[in-house]
Amino acid sequence: MGDTFIRHIALLGFEKRFVPSQHYGVVGAWVQTAQPPGKLKGVPPTLAFPQVYMFLVKWQDLSEKVVYRRFAEIYEFHKTLKEMFPIEAGEINPENRIIPHLPAPRWFDGQRAAENRQGTLTEYCSTLMGLPTKISRCPHLLDFFKVRPDDLKLPSDSQTKKPETYLMPKDGKSIAADITGPIILQTYRAIADYEKTSGSEMALAVGDVVEVVEKNESGWWFCQMKAKRGWIPASFLEPLDSPDETEDPEPNYAGEPYVAIKSYTAVEGDEVSLLEGEAVEVIHKLLDGWWVIRKDDVTGYFPSMYLQKSGQDLSQARRQIKRGAPPRRSSIRNVQSIHQRSRKRLSQDAYRRNSVRFLQQRRRQARPGPQSPGSPLEEEPQTQRAKPQPAVPPRPSADLILNRCSESTKRKLASAV
Repeated sequence: MGDTFIRHIALLGFEKRFVPSQHYGVVGAWVQTAQPPGKLKGVPPTLAFPQVYMFLVKWQDLSEKVVYRRFAEIYEFHKTLKEMFPIEAGEINPENRIIPHLPAPRWFDGQRAAENRQGTLTEYCSTLMGLPTKISRCPHLLDFFKVRPDDLKLPSDSQTKKPETYLMPKDGKSIAADITGPIILQTYRAIADYEKTSGSEMALAVGDVVEVVEKNESGWWFCQMKAKRGWIPASFLEPLDSPDETEDPEPNYAGEPYVAIKSYTAVEGDEVSLLEGEAVEVIHKLLDGWWVIRKDDVTGYFPSMYLQKSGQDLSQARRQIKRGAPPRRSSIRNVQSIHQRSRKRLSQDAYRRNSVRFLQQRRRQARPGPQSPGSPLEEEPQTQRAKPQPAVPPRPSADLILNRCSESTKRKLASAV
């Protein structure tokens, strides 16, 4: 067993909770002692229901845990860290400071303050992880980010108003103007039983309804259900309103260059085998973690977690592989869906046909001289016979119209004359 340390800390967002039962130690102490909360360790808390920040902590064994911390707690941790390392905190010589700055909490912190702090906390955690190991792996830091019993408690079903979850934007930049309200977590249903294979995963029974916190490109989704949280293969989940995943992007037959960072041998006929280091083009990034790739003129499925964009650090990507590829939907037994029809998916024949057409067009465009027209992707042939137009009958005479119209129409015409 090696030493315990944290590899990475990512801020997921924050929650606004409406029952002060969890993570609200300062406010609770104020109620019990009738003392102003600002006198408790010198930290002024929010007088309304405070916000709780959500952190995804990745440990040395590649396990990932979600922990919840109030900003007052984070600031107390920061103050203690500076006391433990006064030289690195710049207390002796400001030029020697390497511990990042963190602004103190303010009175009456509200939602806007919580939104604005997200960028600061993201940068703060990133800087902490880059400090010398005597700081980044010190017991004080490790203890602060360990999972606490309160981190495992979720609001009860009887609670009248559920917490509002505000997630960080994908690019990691938090702009208050971009956050217009709580982000409602998407709800999915389990189509089959799933037995977890590690402590960071979550077991499922068919029919379980979960909330998705993060949809990772690897096909492993971080979900929560009542008092449980963990990673689940996306292939075991289906939307409640439709069998199709609306967030799946369209195919990109131009392709993106990727490199295999781990060898994989095809199990099914529509998959592709690759050796480590082979270059391919990704033409369709599906959310279940099985991307459609192109190798020369051959297309097929390949696990996305074994791919890395060309030109990036491959050794670091290899170290980040923390679990195996998620199972494919076609390999799951005893699937029980609530939808009448199955998911709409392009067949590999369609991928190959469209890919060949695209590559032919690209080669023709690269050749000098006159170019022959090519058939567009997913379109019908242009040489189709025009449909015959119906014959227009001749206009009847006025006497014939008057002879065939109703008595009411005749009276109206007579009065008009």
